Amino acid sequence: MDPQTQNTSLQRLQNVENRVVKVLELAGGVMEELASPSGPKKEFVNSHCREFMQSMKDIQVTLREEIKSACEYRPFEKCDYNAGIANEICFQKLEYVLTQLDDLKQTADRYTSSD
Repeated sequence: MDPQTQNTSLQRLQNVENRVVKVLELAGGVMEELASPSGPKKEFVNSHCREFMQSMKDIQVTLREEIKSACEYRPFEKCDYNAGIANEICFQKLEYVLTQLDDLKQTADRYTSSD
């Protein structure tokens, strides 16, 4: 993900954040209307509920796209980094095994020389 794509992604996520705030305000408006002493206005509640549901769907679609995009981002996929690290780990393991074998040989030599 290059810096331009990353900025665009962050901007889309910031827009989602703003839409979430708007959705919460819509829900709060409906709650206030439902608690109204004169009773809720059906048209107001219906229009706000429709807008709420549509906004939730839009938010969900945008978040799915961002998650999919983030999952496709693999910066080290085409480089030797993983192979190099795996090679270094194997090398360290081999050095450890050789050290242990040397220690084992010395112990065996001491045991046989004490006979």
